[in-house]
Amino acid sequence: MKKNWIALALTAALSLGLLAGCGHKSAAETPAPSAAPEATATPAPAGEKETVRLAMLNGPTGMGAAKLIADSKEGTTLNDYTVEVDAQPTDVTAKLTSGELDIAALPTNVAAALYNKTGSVKLLALNTLGVLYILENGETVQSLSDLKGQTIYATGQGANPEYVLRYLLQQNGMDPDQDVTIEWKTADEVQALMASSEAKLAMLPIPAATAVTMQNSDVRLALDLNQVWEDSGIEGTFTMGCVVARADFVEEHPQAVEDFLTEYAASIEAISAGRDDAAQMVVDAGIVPKAPIAKAAIPQANLVCITGSDMLSINSYYEVLYNADPASIGGSIPDDGFFYTGK
Repeated sequence: MKKNWIALALTAALSLGLLAGCGHKSAAETPAPSAAPEATATPAPAGEKETVRLAMLNGPTGMGAAKLIADSKEGTTLNDYTVEVDAQPTDVTAKLTSGELDIAALPTNVAAALYNKTGSVKLLALNTLGVLYILENGETVQSLSDLKGQTIYATGQGANPEYVLRYLLQQNGMDPDQDVTIEWKTADEVQALMASSEAKLAMLPIPAATAVTMQNSDVRLALDLNQVWEDSGIEGTFTMGCVVARADFVEEHPQAVEDFLTEYAASIEAISAGRDDAAQMVVDAGIVPKAPIAKAAIPQANLVCITGSDMLSINSYYEVLYNADPASIGGSIPDDGFFYTGK
């Protein structure tokens, strides 16, 4: 299997120090957003759909929208969506800032940084929990403590993957500088080392981690760092992906935003449930390149749809990033004005 798309997926997940996450609530379990002061709306004429310019990212952050995208192509959605799928979060943030997009998926740290810089976006939903995995060529690692004395090959130095790994090691009684050896490599290098069995342990995100296990059957997903976060008793959620909207679009088109959230929650539920056509919809949307990889990655992608006041659970993750590097979220933990709680 070629490595170039794996690097693309990693770039989408890791550039600008990304990495988002969410809480363990499915779309069906997510409470309805609480009421907020009603915005001034500019609705479409009666009988016409609102046009919503939507962007998703390659990889887990975009997977949940695949059914919405398919339904939009068939004209069965409440809104009229124009959809693009981007590899780089920088492409998305630039278009949000310029007004070329209305709603978009982003890594949660990038969303926070954009809000802190411009105040021009609202967080609509958390859509992806942690998607970082420890891969092992073997069967010895059953818990994070089993990494003590080991060498881990990883990508994402100076970005959220490093901050999360170091934090979890510390929370589990280890010194990241003394008890483990972390070898920071490029995405291609890590993938090649694990696929060739030259390395025993690595940290990679989905779907790149999924692809490695398909290249080398001796490699397994040993630890889901999202589960490690929960097992460590850390407050809040390890939440790597989200959806934001331009603040002025939210103010001018509140019903379109509500309709999007309804359709998006249903889409995430359908994809995460593993229906037979889910993987092909993800591929058809341009989010993952091959159906076998998409099918294997969907259960590992920790897709959720958390809305309303429940989104405040992400602040614990923001605190971890802020303590590691304030610049990773734009210099401060976002205030309550960042969170959309309903029209």
